[in-house]
Amino acid sequence: MGTIDASDLLPAPRLRTAALEGDVTQLHRGDKHASEGDTFEIDDTTFEVVDVTEERLGELTDEDARAEGSPDLESYKRRIERTHDTEWDDDKTAVLHRFEPRS
Repeated sequence: MGTIDASDLLPAPRLRTAALEGDVTQLHRGDKHASEGDTFEIDDTTFEVVDVTEERLGELTDEDARAEGSPDLESYKRRIERTHDTEWDDDKTAVLHRFEPRS
């Protein structure tokens, strides 16, 4: 349990803004960027990482996609393919990092 740099978990400024606005509450990354209990700060708001779990991409749902700022899973898949110049593979794994603002 420690303090991490927000940009390590949320590399794009738009992701950090979306987290502040409550539109992004989790992010899947190719590898682990935080541990449960870690905190990070964005514009004087402290967030706590509440869940870190490895998942198969094929297990993701529309709810996951919305929590990452996409309207649905199909849009999320297209965004990931475009952003990472890759083809979606349901059998690949990614690490879920779920976070919430601290009270």
